[in-house]
Amino acid sequence: MLLYAHLMSRISANFLLLAAAIIWGSAFVAQSTAMADLGPLTFTGLRFLVAAAVIIPFALREARHRPDKPIGAKDLSVFCAIGLVFFLGIAIQQVGMVVTTVTNAAFLTATYVVLVPLLGAVFFNDRVHPVLLPASLVTLFGIWLLGGGGLQSLNWGDGLMLICAVFWALHVAIIGRVGARTGRPLAIAFVQFFLTGMIGITAGFLLETVSLSGIRSAWFELLYTSIVSGCLAFSLQAIAQRWTQASDAAILLSSEALFGAVFGALLLGERLGPAGIAGCGLIFSAILAVQLVPLLALRKRQATVQPPELVDFK
Repeated sequence: MLLYAHLMSRISANFLLLAAAIIWGSAFVAQSTAMADLGPLTFTGLRFLVAAAVIIPFALREARHRPDKPIGAKDLSVFCAIGLVFFLGIAIQQVGMVVTTVTNAAFLTATYVVLVPLLGAVFFNDRVHPVLLPASLVTLFGIWLLGGGGLQSLNWGDGLMLICAVFWALHVAIIGRVGARTGRPLAIAFVQFFLTGMIGITAGFLLETVSLSGIRSAWFELLYTSIVSGCLAFSLQAIAQRWTQASDAAILLSSEALFGAVFGALLLGERLGPAGIAGCGLIFSAILAVQLVPLLALRKRQATVQPPELVDFK
């Protein structure tokens, strides 16, 4: 019965991770269609102000339950730095989605997975697994194929997606360390949401045309990307990864890019040629390799470690 309960917990957790990946993939469509009514900075600002309002009760509850982890001025400054990196990643991605396709946005953004270990080595002296170099080369070749076997078919929005991926990778590399040190992940989430919302809405009012009619027209996209793909999906990930293996999580969460392409095809009629499909496949295989090969190697090493022999003193 215990084995059965454990199995059911893992299966349920994997379904939650799959749900999170589906939500994130579908959010690319909402981010794209919202550009018909709102500017990218205004949309970003409103989206994350709503997300901040939703998450603040949970952040306050976390503060009450963690009196042993007070937030000092130094911690707050680090949270704000994380929020700035988060804003740059989000804003650059949203601006790029004005002209690029949902499919390209999903797969090019996902290249951040390949960049995370590289930035960890540069900024934090992390050890880099040998799989990173071939995975990086495969990713570059996949991007070339995504452009139809050349770079001329890629536009400036695709270039912004690659820049966005760098900021996502930096965000991932930093937030894990800060979250582990401070023990206040929800506080970090609130600060980065609120800061991104304030910068975005301020920049939107200064640089874009903002109208109530545009906000009303994009109400569904705003609520979906803030509450569902923002707060809910990240919560599903946090809950599920307590009950499943890292290798399962790596595969399931990586499928976000595939679901982005699926929803782009179903809802927006986007299509790729054979070269583009092959490019997506190569990018996805590189993402899986960077996540899974080190995990499988670690599991193999652990399996070869034999327990010490027991000595019978009778």
